[in-house]
Amino acid sequence: MCEGGLAMRYRILFAAGALRELERLSPDVSRRITSKIQRLGDGLVGNVKRLTNYTPEYRLRVGDWRVLFDVDGDRVVIQHVSHRSEAYD
Repeated sequence: MCEGGLAMRYRILFAAGALRELERLSPDVSRRITSKIQRLGDGLVGNVKRLTNYTPEYRLRVGDWRVLFDVDGDRVVIQHVSHRSEAYD
């Protein structure tokens, strides 16, 4: 939290590989995941967990899907979007 109780705002950026992974998904799944990713901009809102001994450092859970990302200052950089069975390989 920042001064005045306002959550920090983040800019959302995508690695090229993450965009390709999103495009391969069905439109309804892609829309659901994209909606949750956009909410990350409002102070890392959602089912976010910091990963230990893993890069990227964070994951967002969207049902059976995982969005792996890093936080760099005021930027959230989406690195991977994959099914939970393949997310941490």
